Amino acid sequence: MSWEMPAVRVLLIVGVAAAAYHLNPFHLSSFVSALVGVVVGLIFVLFETRLERASLKRLIGAAFGSTLGILGALMIGHLLNNTSIEKGTLSFVQVSILLLMGYVGLVLGANKGELLNLAALGGLFSGERQPKKHFKILDTSVIIEGRIADVCETGFLDGTLIVPQFVLRELQLVADSSDSLKRNRGRRGLDILQRMQKMGGVQVQIVEDDFPNLRDVDMKLIELAKKYDAKIVTNDFNLNKVAQLQSLPVLNINELANALKPIVLPGEIMRVFILKEGKEYNQGVAYLDDGTMVVVDNAKKMISKTIDIAVTSVLQTTAGKMIFGKYDDRVRVEADREKKEISAGL
Repeated sequence: MSWEMPAVRVLLIVGVAAAAYHLNPFHLSSFVSALVGVVVGLIFVLFETRLERASLKRLIGAAFGSTLGILGALMIGHLLNNTSIEKGTLSFVQVSILLLMGYVGLVLGANKGELLNLAALGGLFSGERQPKKHFKILDTSVIIEGRIADVCETGFLDGTLIVPQFVLRELQLVADSSDSLKRNRGRRGLDILQRMQKMGGVQVQIVEDDFPNLRDVDMKLIELAKKYDAKIVTNDFNLNKVAQLQSLPVLNINELANALKPIVLPGEIMRVFILKEGKEYNQGVAYLDDGTMVVVDNAKKMISKTIDIAVTSVLQTTAGKMIFGKYDDRVRVEADREKKEISAGL
């Protein structure tokens, strides 16, 4: 029931406080000992609530990593016993190494725990079910381009985002380029990656996996996707096609952007800002927020103004979409009528 956990936590705090009250640790008074017990109990409860939010994979990884760290520290401490270090200093060094290696093992084990395959352990952890496609691998182009960070902020992209070390090296090479344009793009990619690492709902994992027998980065990404049963996130046309030929799932940011472009039908009225003169007589040119060009007849005199136009046709080309429209007094009257109807409905 909902009251059981708070009741157990209160009993834990009371039990620790009572034990401290009777045992008087550090030769403190009974009252101060009880207060210390309450503080220690609260720390235990806080630690327990944090553990509740951790996945089973992270807990197993943390336990395994900390165990290895402690064993390593004990071995080093045993070797230090054979040295001539003064006893007090030796004890301090041994305790410091034990705490350091235990902590490092705990943190590294928890971070790498998400990569564990619990299914390989049989039905022992059948309750810990993960989606089939849990990992997503980012390539260099999608990191540099930057829209991936905006997609992650919206919450549409979840799970663990994997950045291979060879992709990170490629980013660093671009950032160190002598060409100023490439250098700026590389630094932008590193900034985007750092921004994603700070997001609360996204986990970015740097992996060391490499394939020395493959020189091409795209082929390395494909092999890594096969190894982790992951999706590749990219905006590279060639990588997209090669991955699809090998039946690997691909998330293409450009395809996502095209799918989200607003649909405009002939006869609809839309409001645009006429930016410049068109190529043909008496034409004006406007642009939508996504960069789509809008060519408007009878709009040459309306440059630097926001007007209502009627869409006449939509042309889809390999370079993108173009919208054609016209401007006249009838369009303006129709737009005013629609505004009045909307206002009346409100």
